[in-house]
Amino acid sequence: MHADYGLLSKTITSLTEGEDDTVALMATIACELHHSDDRFDWTGFYRVTAPEMLKIGPYQGGHGCLQIPFSRGVCGAAARTGQTQLVDDVDAFPGHIACASSTRSEIVLPVKNKAGDVIAVLDIDSNQPAAFTQDDVTALTAILDGTFAR
Repeated sequence: MHADYGLLSKTITSLTEGEDDTVALMATIACELHHSDDRFDWTGFYRVTAPEMLKIGPYQGGHGCLQIPFSRGVCGAAARTGQTQLVDDVDAFPGHIACASSTRSEIVLPVKNKAGDVIAVLDIDSNQPAAFTQDDVTALTAILDGTFAR
């Protein structure tokens, strides 16, 4: 099963209408995304909580890393550069942090507020190699922008 991003976007918009608490928004999105697609093995947010530091936020799946510096891993790269990281093979990514040994591919998108500041990253791991495409990037970016940058 692959996510029906059109339906997912409408569902998330409906569930989050009027909500401005970022943790509540992240929890709702993580849940909805995680259960929408069998490629999504771990789905969650890492929040910017201090300069150059991410801490785990709402997620679905097994345990995640508690802290990730901007200088390390795929999540750190997305936070540091403000650009989506689409990784077909995590073992080939320099400095990849293996929070779960089952992860084979990963997509990490920066989460920006209305001012354009990175406030978090959305991390989705898959136990399948090369699980994510540019279509995922486009749809997930639209969901994040529509929720956090409004």
